Amino acid sequence: MGITVKEQYWKYSLIVLILFMGIVMVREMAPFLGGILGASTIYVLLRRQMFCLVEKKKFRKSLAASLILIEAVMFFLIPISAAVWLLIEELHGINLNLAATVDTIQQFASRLHEKIGYNIFSTDNIVSAVGYLPKIGQMLVNSVASFVINALVMIFVLYFMLIGGRKMENYFYSLLPFSTKNKRNVMHEINMMVKSNAIGIPLLAIIQGGVALIGYLIFDVPNPILFAFFTCFATIIPLVGTGLVWLPLSVYLVISGDWFNGIALTVFGLIVISNSDNLIRFILQKKMADTHPLITVFGVVIGLTLFGFWGVIFGPLLMSMFVICLNIFKREYLDAE
Repeated sequence: MGITVKEQYWKYSLIVLILFMGIVMVREMAPFLGGILGASTIYVLLRRQMFCLVEKKKFRKSLAASLILIEAVMFFLIPISAAVWLLIEELHGINLNLAATVDTIQQFASRLHEKIGYNIFSTDNIVSAVGYLPKIGQMLVNSVASFVINALVMIFVLYFMLIGGRKMENYFYSLLPFSTKNKRNVMHEINMMVKSNAIGIPLLAIIQGGVALIGYLIFDVPNPILFAFFTCFATIIPLVGTGLVWLPLSVYLVISGDWFNGIALTVFGLIVISNSDNLIRFILQKKMADTHPLITVFGVVIGLTLFGFWGVIFGPLLMSMFVICLNIFKREYLDAE
């Protein structure tokens, strides 16, 4: 017996209602998206430990989830917080002699004006810079507050994801609009992409920061540890990446009169830092998830806009899911004809 008009009405009305409520909830939960994505990432990395504790060691779910939360805090939140604290300490340790700092800036501006004929201390530039200062301060305050809130959200969500475990996974697995074979492929791709990015990106940042620090020490860059920190964070930016740090430093050294170190740092940045960035990034991606480099690059660009920091993981994942869905549609509906 076919579906009646009334049943079709119920079906499509329910779909519209689900979509409407889902859009409203996602929109309202947008400030906490970082915590939710962070919890999802850590769950993928630690889910096997949870299953081992519960199914093999016969731990209670609440105890096992609590132990894994402690592990997550120790190996994820504490290192990130420590890195931020060290960065703040490094900034605090800079000798801010106001008169000397102003004099250095004026000398740098004079040399820049002599070299390229551009006066960075023009009235328009000063007014523009002063106008940005409150915005920068507000952005920093909001970033710290957002980090703390999302860290708490991440811990809260992760606990209940661990408690849900296989039951939660089976529920979402049953909702996927694919055949059993395609479901397995999609879940495998998600698992591999999350792991490769969650492990590879921090590892890449540490290696890049270490390589850059060596160059900064050799070529007499001021505050090398501070700029090595900045280089670590710059690795998440595709295409330009670490060049956002070492290239301005090279220009600064050249304009300051240190031609040798400025040119040497430029060569070091082009040959060693940039090439090692590209090499390590794509080796890690190919090693842990066979991802095309363009998916990684454009995925990060899209992901940073959509998801913020966690976009470096979920941007490439989103791009990969799009390609997988295209391939499934082609294989199931176009090639069959």
